[in-house]
Amino acid sequence: MNLQFADIGQAIQLAIAPVFLLAGVGILLLVLTNRLARLIDRTRVLDERVRSIPEAGCLGELDSLHTRSGLINIAIAAGASCGLLVCLLIALLFVADTTDLPLDRYIAVCFVGGMLALIVAFSYLMREILLCAGFMRRQQRKMLDDCARAAQAG
Repeated sequence: MNLQFADIGQAIQLAIAPVFLLAGVGILLLVLTNRLARLIDRTRVLDERVRSIPEAGCLGELDSLHTRSGLINIAIAAGASCGLLVCLLIALLFVADTTDLPLDRYIAVCFVGGMLALIVAFSYLMREILLCAGFMRRQQRKMLDDCARAAQAG
């Protein structure tokens, strides 16, 4: 194995594009973990409220939060899997370029696997966002209906 400086530079240049992908995956994971943290904080507040004064509204929201946290957890796992596959892809690109090993199939599998994992992560994030938006619309509709009933009664 006789590595030249130019070979290493070429290998690094080859691995640059997946590094940008990895940066994007890192930002996605940051967004997902922030959403999960907010869900956990809200769940703690509602847990305290239900323990002191059981309310049907709180139980419905807790159920929604539980479902949403499950979706976010799947998205985080898929995003982390994507990041792992991209890291493996970068390593394989570097090894293949510097050693002339035929790793093309492994590189392709890592890339396709990473993209599929990223698709799963974004899909579950979208499902969680739609679930959140739907719950908010139902809550708003319920509040408007309660206000309309109070105005008619008063």
